[in-house]
Amino acid sequence: MREQDQTKICASCGREMRWRAAWADVWDEVRYCSAACRSRKVTPQDRELEEAILRLLDRRAAKAAIDPSDAAHSVGGDAGHALREPARRAARRLAAAGLVHVVQNGRVVDAATVRGPFLVRRRP
Repeated sequence: MREQDQTKICASCGREMRWRAAWADVWDEVRYCSAACRSRKVTPQDRELEEAILRLLDRRAAKAAIDPSDAAHSVGGDAGHALREPARRAARRLAAAGLVHVVQNGRVVDAATVRGPFLVRRRP
């Protein structure tokens, strides 16, 4: 595989990163897609959101899906709206780890490239 065709998943947001010439010398050490993700990293609250997603899925039927904002409200209570994007990042990280599927319009989609609203369900 050519270097230009290589991809990785960002450790913070779970999105796909493509190889860049600027990263040529340090590609093996690259973990984050941007300065924002590098400064944000993965916090204990992010891990709590991941656990909340898995816990909510455990309470549902095997093929049932949840909205990541359900986990945000589970963790943040009334202030859960502020955790919606962190919950989406947590869902993408779980999908990259192979624990869940990201579903959009009833179909499984690539979590690293999904745009717009999506649901999360357990992998069979």
